Amino acid sequence: MAKLMRMLITRPEPDAQATQDRLSALGIEGSLAPLMIRQNVDASVPSGAFAGVAVTSTNALRSLEDQALIERFRDVPTFAVGDRTAYEARALGFTNVVAADGTLPSLVTTIALSRNPGPIFYPAGRHLSGDLGHALAPHGILVATATVYEMVSETSLPSGLLGDLEADGFGAVLFYSRRTAEIFCSLAQSIELGKRRTIPMLCMSEKVAEPLLENHFSRVLLSDYPSEDAMMALALAFAREQTGA
Repeated sequence: MAKLMRMLITRPEPDAQATQDRLSALGIEGSLAPLMIRQNVDASVPSGAFAGVAVTSTNALRSLEDQALIERFRDVPTFAVGDRTAYEARALGFTNVVAADGTLPSLVTTIALSRNPGPIFYPAGRHLSGDLGHALAPHGILVATATVYEMVSETSLPSGLLGDLEADGFGAVLFYSRRTAEIFCSLAQSIELGKRRTIPMLCMSEKVAEPLLENHFSRVLLSDYPSEDAMMALALAFAREQTGA
C-alpha cells in the first residue's frame, strides 16, 4: 500500500509502537521518536481497604504490574480516565472497571457519582498534570496517592531528526501530552521561527497544544476528543486533505 504521508510519533513506548501500527493500517507511515521513558518508582502503598482505584495512565498500571502490586486491587472498583486505560486495566485482570470520557474532570465526576464509600487509591506518576485529591475533596472523597512511576525526558532528539523537520521530512508531528510537547520545544529550539510556523502539529487537546503555541509552532490542529481514536481520525483526515487522496 502506498503511504499517504509520513508522521512523527513522540509518545513513549509501548504506546508509540501501537500508534505506529494504527497509522500504518490507515496508510500513514509513522516514525518513532519517544521523548520520555518510563521508570518504576519504589511504591509505598497505603495499608487498609479502598473503595476504589483511580487510574489516569496505562503507565501506572504497568508499574503496578512490574512491582507485583496489582493482585491486591484486581477486584476493587476501578475508575479509568478513558477507554484506552480501561482496556489496559481489564487486560491486566481488573474485574470491575468503569471508563470516564478521557479527561480528569470527567474522571472526577465518574468517581463522585459512584457514591462508593471509603477512600480511593490513586497510583500516579511523579509529574502530575492535575490534582485528583484536591478535585475530589469537595465531594467528601479521600484520595491516597502513591507515586509508582516517573516519566524521564530524553536529553536530545534522535540524530538527524531536526534536519528532517526543517526539510519537511514529516507531514505532521503527533503529541499526546503537554509534557511531551514541552520537552519537544526545549529540544527543538534551533528550528528557525519561520519554519516553526509551517510544521503541522496534531494534538490531543488544547492543553497539549499550549507549549507549542507559546513556542511559535502555530500550525496546530486538535482532535475532537482526547482519545487515540480521535487522534487517528484527525491524522487520516489531515493526510487525505494534504495529499488529495
